[in-house]
Amino acid sequence: MSGNILIIDDEIKLLKLLGMILSQENFNVKEASTARSAMTMLEQYDFDVVLSDVRLPDAFGVDLVKSIKTKYPLQEIILMTAFGNITDAVQAMKNGAYDYLVKGDDNEKIIPLVYKALEKAKDNKSKYIQKGSTQKGFNQIIGNSPAILQAKKLAEKVALTDATVLLTGETGTGKEVFANALHEGSERRKHHFVAINCSAFSKEILESELFGHKQGSFTGAVKDKKGLIEEADGGTLFLDEIGEMPIELQAKLLRVLETKEFMKMGETKVSKSDFRLIAATNRNLEEEIQQGHFREDLYFRLNVFEINLPPLRERKEDLKILAKNFIDIFSQKLHLTSVEVSTEYYKILEKNNWKGNIRELRNTIERSLILMDNNTLDAKSLPVYSEKITAEKDSLSIKSLEKEHIQEVLQYTKGNKAEAARLLEIGIATLYRKLEEYELR
Repeated sequence: MSGNILIIDDEIKLLKLLGMILSQENFNVKEASTARSAMTMLEQYDFDVVLSDVRLPDAFGVDLVKSIKTKYPLQEIILMTAFGNITDAVQAMKNGAYDYLVKGDDNEKIIPLVYKALEKAKDNKSKYIQKGSTQKGFNQIIGNSPAILQAKKLAEKVALTDATVLLTGETGTGKEVFANALHEGSERRKHHFVAINCSAFSKEILESELFGHKQGSFTGAVKDKKGLIEEADGGTLFLDEIGEMPIELQAKLLRVLETKEFMKMGETKVSKSDFRLIAATNRNLEEEIQQGHFREDLYFRLNVFEINLPPLRERKEDLKILAKNFIDIFSQKLHLTSVEVSTEYYKILEKNNWKGNIRELRNTIERSLILMDNNTLDAKSLPVYSEKITAEKDSLSIKSLEKEHIQEVLQYTKGNKAEAARLLEIGIATLYRKLEEYELR
């Protein structure tokens, strides 16, 4: 995944070292030693991720985060410091930072973290483009295959009710698009649609984000914060990747669902919120229950109405129309006109297995438009992985394919399990369980 990275640090040796490391990952890297020069570069170039030191000669990095996010809200920012400080970390996250690293604490975290931040930045830009579209509600769901039409039909029926919906399916199948459509198709559409990814935060931060907190309830809680449950009053709360929610928080969420009452962190007064819940997961929650990772009572409360979203490989007839949609979106973004698409291009797309589903297709289309020559999308503009023919493997079991894929990814990352988990889009604990299951080391 290519991306534009800006590094801000007044320690020139470290600045150059980080620049070299990230350049070797094929990132386009720019360097700045002051906040002023960094802001000038931000005006001149379209960056995806910013890595900034906290202590700069002309600015405090935590405040700089707020300045950058105000002007460039689609960019993601990672703060680095030689001095771990919880208060600074909390304030940095509140100001919009993607994450916070202590220098020298674990240098292996930097590259995987940059990749995660880059993926988030690309998602930000994609969603920004989609928000500019005139399509709303169920019109956002593209495809005419029986599988997607059935899922859409179920969603249209349940949208008119207040029933809790559980969206299941592989990563990248469009669960957030369906959640948005359910909200837009409901009586709650005039109120907020509030979404959070449960896998993106630590237990403490996720609890604060969901329930809110009172000033002084923990170190760094400098003022009252309204949680997303309160924000969703009258509207819809979407909990993505709910299978990743810490089990301690699952009990608190269950109580909210049963009573519509909650308490902020550090608060003794009970508050109420009338919201409709939509949850999504790429995990098998019944298996998670058996392994003690998910509460059975919460599962039954969530699984009032389940909609399973089909993987792209099971709806190949939709691939061309989806590809055309992304070509239109990214052509507009990249200021391209009269893009030609060869027949060969679509044929190669159809040969790929699309393990990353619609998200992988979207990223492939964007990269193709960047790489193409003579305003024509053809075989040369496709990344190598999209040209793999999977017909030879059709006779293999799903488990065999998964085991082989994990082996390939671990080989690619040279045994780095954290990076392998990121590329596989699963949690690190899930990867270790699969390594044990397949007897891989």
